Amino acid sequence: MKKKQLLIEQSVLFISVIKWFFLATCIGIIVGVSTSVFITILNWSTEATAQFEYYYLLLPLALFLSAILIKLSPEAKGHGTEKVIEAIHRYKGNIKALTVPVKLLATVITIAAGGSVGKEGPAAQIGAGLSSVFANVFRFNKKDKKKLIICGISAGFASVFGTPIAGAIFGVEVLFIGGLFYDVMFPSFVAGIISYQVSSAMGVEFFYSPIDFVPAFSEFFLIKVLIGAIFFGVCSLLLIEALKFAELTSKKLTIWEPYKGIVGGSVLVVLAFITSTKYLGLGIETIETALEGGKVFPLDFLFKILFTSITLAFCGSGGMVTPIFFIGATAGSLFGLLFGYNPSMFAAIGMVSLLAGAANTPISASIMAIEFFGPAVAPYAAMSCIVSYLMTGHRSVYPSQVFSRSKSASIHIEEGTVIEKLGSIKIRRRPHSITDGLVRIMNWVSDFIRTFKNKG
Repeated sequence: MKKKQLLIEQSVLFISVIKWFFLATCIGIIVGVSTSVFITILNWSTEATAQFEYYYLLLPLALFLSAILIKLSPEAKGHGTEKVIEAIHRYKGNIKALTVPVKLLATVITIAAGGSVGKEGPAAQIGAGLSSVFANVFRFNKKDKKKLIICGISAGFASVFGTPIAGAIFGVEVLFIGGLFYDVMFPSFVAGIISYQVSSAMGVEFFYSPIDFVPAFSEFFLIKVLIGAIFFGVCSLLLIEALKFAELTSKKLTIWEPYKGIVGGSVLVVLAFITSTKYLGLGIETIETALEGGKVFPLDFLFKILFTSITLAFCGSGGMVTPIFFIGATAGSLFGLLFGYNPSMFAAIGMVSLLAGAANTPISASIMAIEFFGPAVAPYAAMSCIVSYLMTGHRSVYPSQVFSRSKSASIHIEEGTVIEKLGSIKIRRRPHSITDGLVRIMNWVSDFIRTFKNKG
């Protein structure tokens, strides 16, 4: 009897592996092709507009047109990945087919005119949208449909950045904070690898910048990495709060949505005149400069936060990860210069640490460090990613993420809580714990400052 049960079990698992290998391969091919088409159109459009010195004067019109397009499919609004997460958690994985062309056009228009957004979010949403269509055509059940959509996210991420392993993990990790969706791990890897290979074969070029200089290990250097990680966590928090503030400001404008695009685009034009045009668009050149150890302006990361927040809040369409790379690389370069270390190494660490903190994806960000920069920097990047993830707190650039568990045993958050619906957190009182002692000290300091102000 036991042998029969074992045989049945192994047969079911074998069939499951074959099934998901085939389905994930299909998704990988579909997403690889669609991503390549998207990247090709995007490259052509940005090259065309870059021929004009003041191309960014088109921003008001571009964001106006983006808003018009989004009215055809509201799911195309914002930064792509967030809407896919929302669709999986709230709408049973249903993504309208119209979202795919709308997202592609709105993103191309936004980036070509200088909007500060990325390309991975649209690729993930296009991949997820096509996966949803694929699931509907072949009438898959709800559970399998969600798996296919997650494969679409992974494949889209992998084919944009050329990181098949990190892309696969990102699609699984980004859905929940503090937990991984292990059921879809295998098909996500297959979809990511196939999508990467397809897009490579179709001529998509990927970023790879191995770091040659890594200091010899020492406790003093490790402490500097730890301090840097805390700094990157704070930068992640600044980005998240800036996005929220810009969104609230946009909502307070009681005008027709496309008019908000004109307002936001006009503000970006003025800011570009005052500061620099390097904060517009993808900003790949600045990222490469930081990673090569070149000079960056100390406030580059703050200006990029400002430009990105305005673009997304005022009807721009695009992703978040490329701006996160810009912010992390320039913040890391600044940190390296301040502490007298090779700025290119800290630019690399900062780039992945910002992703870990802002998106709550420390595992995929750590793996990305290896795929982007080689194994030498990996131990320090991994530690920095984890600390940045913790320092960001229970916030995210993706407010539809769901908690599997809190980031600290001393903080109580109900499992299944959505970030955007999270109210004030509850601190678990443990009289003899270090955390509780620190909380009490912070409360005493706060009370003292409040009393001092009242007396003043």
